[in-house]
Amino acid sequence: MGDMTPGMVCGHHHLYSALARGMPAPPVRPANFLQILEQIWWRLDVALDLEMIRASARLGALEALECGTTAIVDHHESPSAIEGSLDVIADACRQVGVRAVCAYGVTDRHGPDGARRGLEENERFLRAGGRGLVGIHAAFTCSDETLEAAAGLAEDLNVGAHVHVAEDLVDAAAGDRLAGLARDDWLLAHGVHLHRPLPGTLAHNPRSNMNNAVGYAHPAAWPGRVVLGTDGIGADMLEEFRLAYARAREADVGMSPEGSWQWVEAGWQLVPEARADRVRWSYNGADDPWRLAFTPGVRAIDVWVDGEQVLRAGRPTRVDPEEVRRKAAEQAKRLFARL
Repeated sequence: MGDMTPGMVCGHHHLYSALARGMPAPPVRPANFLQILEQIWWRLDVALDLEMIRASARLGALEALECGTTAIVDHHESPSAIEGSLDVIADACRQVGVRAVCAYGVTDRHGPDGARRGLEENERFLRAGGRGLVGIHAAFTCSDETLEAAAGLAEDLNVGAHVHVAEDLVDAAAGDRLAGLARDDWLLAHGVHLHRPLPGTLAHNPRSNMNNAVGYAHPAAWPGRVVLGTDGIGADMLEEFRLAYARAREADVGMSPEGSWQWVEAGWQLVPEARADRVRWSYNGADDPWRLAFTPGVRAIDVWVDGEQVLRAGRPTRVDPEEVRRKAAEQAKRLFARL
């Protein structure tokens, strides 16, 4: 029993959502998942510009670091600011001292040109040496041609794809449409209504799934690897672990904290370097899933990434947290004015 662990990994994030807190109410109150997308997230993502993306990524990375999370697997969309967006996110995370695996979510929501530009952003970033995956928004917003192009690009570049899969019944056909495309190196977010197994890692997002009332993914039944993500609701992976355990226990009283902790540990397979990062926590028992599952409020005190101390006594060493938050508030105000 001790107060040290490797760095946490957020297996599915949307860093751009860091600016969404306090956004104006949608013009129509959403009554289902598709309306949540249409009235909230698709209005927000199309309003983003590069300065907003930079501010949100720096804030999201800062908050991740403060929670002991040293690696983020991000899925990004900004239809009005596609070109260069992945560089902005990667650079923002690097400034804070957090590892980032980036992807741009290709979609046909903005026509063939929008899909083409999304594919080009993935290719440009990856060929230039950026660390990432080929992003796909979801099967239900993509044509078969776009799905095939994204899968082909991922294969050509020898990387996986990062895609939302059957998050809601609106995407229930995803399993069939992706069956001939998915590979073992794909990252499949949500999988709540996936009626058939697919090759790849399942990114389980329990808080987001409950928040959007889409159902339970039953990750313990997934035949392959499962990692934990937040779907953009911060990057506090200890809190996500506690929530994942409680939700799993509700579905199966035989579930133990060790079972849910395996999903945390699987993040170190997704981003292996994070296993060598070190986090000192405020709790002597941070390496014990049974203790963590019932101990709220555990905080990261010190964090080392690649041997460099990037959090000391709860404060980042590379950036001024007050400045990061001030600039994020300024960009949030600009964003809200567009909504």
